Amino acid sequence: MEITLVHIAILLLTGIAAGFGSGLLGVGGGFIMIPVQFWLLKAAGVDPTLSIRIALGTNLMVVFPTALSGAISHHKRGAVLLKEGIILGVTGLAGAYLGAITASHLPEKIMTLILGGFIIFVGIRMLTSKSLKTHERSAKDIKMCAIWGLPLGILCGVMGVAGGGVMVPLMVIALKFTIHQAVATSMLVMVFNSAGGAFSFLVNGLGIEGLPPYSTGYVNWLQWVLLAGCSIPMAIVGAKAAHRLPAERIKKLFVIAMFYIGLKMTGAFAWLNLPL
Repeated sequence: MEITLVHIAILLLTGIAAGFGSGLLGVGGGFIMIPVQFWLLKAAGVDPTLSIRIALGTNLMVVFPTALSGAISHHKRGAVLLKEGIILGVTGLAGAYLGAITASHLPEKIMTLILGGFIIFVGIRMLTSKSLKTHERSAKDIKMCAIWGLPLGILCGVMGVAGGGVMVPLMVIALKFTIHQAVATSMLVMVFNSAGGAFSFLVNGLGIEGLPPYSTGYVNWLQWVLLAGCSIPMAIVGAKAAHRLPAERIKKLFVIAMFYIGLKMTGAFAWLNLPL
C-alpha cells in the first residue's frame, strides 16, 4: 500500500469533517470516513473485500477516542445522562462485538439497505414529531435502555459505525430525551459501541493475508493516526458549537445528516448516478 501526500491530505480533511460532525450532531462520522478509506485502500491496490472490512474496523477505532473526547466535553456541561448511557453502552458493547463477527459472513449490501431505510424512516418521524420536554427518568426508561442497547450494538458492529445516526432519534422519540441530552448521551454510548466493534474487527482479521502495512487485523493504524489526529480535537469544537445553537436548529441539521446517511447506505445516489 502506497500513501501519497494527496491521500494524506484527504484523510486529514476527512478527520476534520468527521470530528466536527461527531461533536455537533452526536454521530460517529462513519458515513464520511468509511467510503473515503474504502476508496483510498482500493486505489492503493488492496483487495476490495479487505478494503471494506478495514474501512469498517478502522472507522470504529477512530470513533472510540473521538466519541470519548466529545462525551467528556458534553459531560462538563451536564448534558450526559450517565446511568442511561452506561446501560445502553454496556449492552451495546456486547452487541457490537457480535455484530462485527456477523459482518464477516453476511452480505454487506443487504445490511446497508436495511439500516439505510430505517434511518430514513426515523429521520422522517423525527422531522414531523414535536419537540420533547425534559422530564424525570423512571424505572421503565432504564429497562428500555437495556432492551434497546443490544440490537443497536449489533447493528453498529455489522455496519462498522458507532450508531449515533440511529441512537439520537431513538433517544428523542422512544426514550423521551431532549435533543441536547440525546446528542450528548449518544457520544458516551458510542464509546462503548466503537470499542466492542473495533476489537472484534481486530481479532477477526488476525492472520488474514493481503492486509496493507501497519495493520492489525482489520484495523489500519496509519489511517487511524491521520483520521483520529484531526477528529479528536474537532469533536470538542463541535460539542461546544452544539451548546451555542438552539435545539430546533440542531434537530434540523441532524435530520439533514440522517437523510444523507440513509440515502448513501441504500445506494440511492449510485442508482441515480449522482457523485455524492
